[in-house]
Amino acid sequence: MKKILQYLFEHKTLPREMAKEVLVNISKNVYNESEIAAFITVFLMRSITIDELQGFRDALLELCVRIDLNGLETIDIVGTGGDGKNTFNISTLACFIVAGTGQKVSKHGNYGATSISGASNLMEALGYRFKNNADQLKKETEKANICFLHAPLFHPALKTVGPIRKNLGVRTFFNMLGPMVNPAFPKFQLVGVYNLEMARIYNYLLQQTDGSFTIIHGLDGYDEISLTNDTKVITNEGEKIMTPEQLGKRTVEAAAIYGGATVEEAAKIFLKVLHGEGTWAQNAVALANAAMALYSTGNYQNYDDAYFAAVESLESGKANEALKKLIALQQANQD
Repeated sequence: MKKILQYLFEHKTLPREMAKEVLVNISKNVYNESEIAAFITVFLMRSITIDELQGFRDALLELCVRIDLNGLETIDIVGTGGDGKNTFNISTLACFIVAGTGQKVSKHGNYGATSISGASNLMEALGYRFKNNADQLKKETEKANICFLHAPLFHPALKTVGPIRKNLGVRTFFNMLGPMVNPAFPKFQLVGVYNLEMARIYNYLLQQTDGSFTIIHGLDGYDEISLTNDTKVITNEGEKIMTPEQLGKRTVEAAAIYGGATVEEAAKIFLKVLHGEGTWAQNAVALANAAMALYSTGNYQNYDDAYFAAVESLESGKANEALKKLIALQQANQD
């Protein structure tokens, strides 16, 4: 690692194969915590290159525990995190709204490294038990329309660096990797990114995959549709700017989508919205993200049709039913 660090300190960038090798070695505990922290810090001081990001992704995919959901066409809705906005768990909530419409979801998530409550913190608080058993995950997807994939159970390197990322408390290139290494390889992806440079990198990388993708970036710095400002939307076909009125029928204030100061508070907000008792701002933001996810599957003629499907899922209680079924399956698995 010392040679690699010296190489990087000379303002050089890693070729794809070298980047892959470093991350493979991290997963094998070849380096100590100080060396890994120093390595991560390099990428806080300069932009990551496409070759480096591809190399890191190659390593995670080569080492990952792959999950075969037996041909189920799933979607993942995930933000890179690291936008520093501390919103409530919008993408996870959108996943349950989408599941309530009947669309299968394989949600990839982790503990929050830069936020108070990451998707895994929330799911754990709701009573979900993390697992990498393919049969159980397939059963959840079939019966509840959703399963949750806790990243460290599928990616050895993420387990190794988890405590280091938490101690650093700032966004790292691992934020960028998460959405690209879902072990269930979903057919559709809605990916939120925190800046336009990252949007361009994701667009380049995802164009090379077989899946259908939609990248979203809130132009005031959100890694999701926040309805606080316009949103850049990039798909396989091209890109456009959409207004809060187009996406959620209204503009909201940043303070209205605050995520709470603890995991417990985050879980309370989540359940309140899922039970149909959220504020109009919370509902609008969750519905807009769910609608964009549904629209990206190609199963709706236009965005408004997808939005109405999301509204029906939330207001009818089907979104909440998906969570109840999922949690009930945890008990069945334990029995």
